[in-house]
Amino acid sequence: MRLKIKIPRILKINWIKDLSISVVFNNGESRIVDFRKLFADTGIADNKALSALYKPDEFAKADLNNNTVSWDNIGQFIISRNNEKIAVPFEIGADVLLKYSQPEKSKVMIKLGKLIRDARLKSGMTQQELALISGTSRTYISRIENDRSDIEFGTLSKIVETGLGKRLEISIK
Repeated sequence: MRLKIKIPRILKINWIKDLSISVVFNNGESRIVDFRKLFADTGIADNKALSALYKPDEFAKADLNNNTVSWDNIGQFIISRNNEKIAVPFEIGADVLLKYSQPEKSKVMIKLGKLIRDARLKSGMTQQELALISGTSRTYISRIENDRSDIEFGTLSKIVETGLGKRLEISIK
């Protein structure tokens, strides 16, 4: 039997501020990576060639490349099989970024998670019962209620209308 290996990937950069970046991982979580801590802990802080990353304007040039964060503006080279020097962007693996990240708490998601939990408890349902009725998993319901996962509109609609038997209303203010 083959084991499923879950490799973290970054799907989107939400924002870049100072030396922190908010990203969305393939598990649906928005997380903030504090690069000051990452640089200090991994020894990157001592690498003179990478010192440009401490400049907010250079750091802000981060981009998404092959599902991880990279900087084309930071000179790094590899040697090919035929001894050619090839310029490549500086990248830090998504697994390292996940390790050095913290969940980003969205005010909307915190409120949404609380609304779902309150409605579920008021109706006397367990997370497992809500998950079965709405076609999701108990783990997913728990992640939403505890603000650890984003939710797609279709899934939100299923949980509220099918699972909780309520009507979903959304407004933009």
